[in-house]
Amino acid sequence: MSCVFGFDVGSRLIGVAVGNRFTGSARGIAAIAVRDGEPDWSRLDALRKEWMPESLVVGLPLTLEGEEQPASKGARRFANKVGQRYNLPVALTDERYSSQEAAQRFASARAAGLKKKRDAATIDAEAAAVILERWLASDTTGP
Repeated sequence: MSCVFGFDVGSRLIGVAVGNRFTGSARGIAAIAVRDGEPDWSRLDALRKEWMPESLVVGLPLTLEGEEQPASKGARRFANKVGQRYNLPVALTDERYSSQEAAQRFASARAAGLKKKRDAATIDAEAAAVILERWLASDTTGP
């Protein structure tokens, strides 16, 4: 399997998704806590060991005009660290509107009875899945 990890980097949580290059599909698998600017590396290490991704995709937060913003630095810093830690190629991709799309997906799943209010923590992982699905659809030659 050609497995890829996707990340939605936030100041308190990092959403993690796993995707498949062959099917172009992705699904959220975890929301990792961030403390003092560092993710819970032991949790990320366990996910990497379980899934063995071949490459990584990190969402890059941009302004509505497509410019970088303060949050972009945090995403770039995480991309550099995670790529070095796992010795894997990393692609950065525009994440504009991914959180809104993830929230809409959650609301639809909740309305259909597939999710409960307590599942709201999975929105970060769902946002990572949105980011990864977009990247898979646009560039399957990536890292």
